[in-house]
Amino acid sequence: MTFSLAFVAGVTPTKWTRTWADRRPDQPLEVFRTDPSEQDAVLRDGRAQVSLVRLPVDETDLSLIALYREIPVVVAAKDHFIADADSVLVADLAEEHLLQDPDDVPEWRLVATEVKDGTRRPLPAMRDLDDAMAQVAAGVGILIVPHSIARLYGRKDVVSRPVEDVAESQVSLAWLSRETTEDVEEFIGIVRGRTKDSSRVDSLPAGTEKVKKEKKTDKAKAAAKAVRVAAAKSKPAVAKKATSAPGRTRNTPSPRAGKRRGGR
Repeated sequence: MTFSLAFVAGVTPTKWTRTWADRRPDQPLEVFRTDPSEQDAVLRDGRAQVSLVRLPVDETDLSLIALYREIPVVVAAKDHFIADADSVLVADLAEEHLLQDPDDVPEWRLVATEVKDGTRRPLPAMRDLDDAMAQVAAGVGILIVPHSIARLYGRKDVVSRPVEDVAESQVSLAWLSRETTEDVEEFIGIVRGRTKDSSRVDSLPAGTEKVKKEKKTDKAKAAAKAVRVAAAKSKPAVAKKATSAPGRTRNTPSPRAGKRRGGR
């Protein structure tokens, strides 16, 4: 059976797919990129067993592991005022025309002039982000997207700057909860950075857990103790003296003091 990984644009799964290839040469991994609108649908229809998604997604019947967050950036034409800034606030963009659904950036929607006064015009025809970037370069409007998207679709005639008060986007690993197979567990271990020997420990059957190895120092200590006990048993019994040696009082230190093991 094919094991497939889907990933949304901007996510780079290479380090994980390489580890999989090294660890599981018996199970080839099929990798493909998916549109944001289908990043969880590919799990439900069986096209992929695991998917690297960018939230939000429909989390019904899904299990997710958070991987990392991405900062949002605004992308504008090269001669736009943001080119002279290190970063901007969303209020600085209130007069701009956003080339995406305002619901995708609720922070902008709340301050946007064209939304408040009802002057927002329909979006131009755009098949994909390449088309959207072309519109940005032509000065038609702006985009607010995760940094990795701006980098992936970047052009010489656009600039991007961080937007300080727009929420970061979350990238996660997702799979169908009812389809948590051994292969899925293996991939979870890889993205979590577990080693080859430990990657499947969580899914071991009851009674097959690995036994913790005894430390070498503990063995040495136990052996030394056994030798001391055996030596003590082999010594002949010596009767205790009823009185202290002449010239010594109860509080006088023994001449042998300081000659214990270790010179203490």
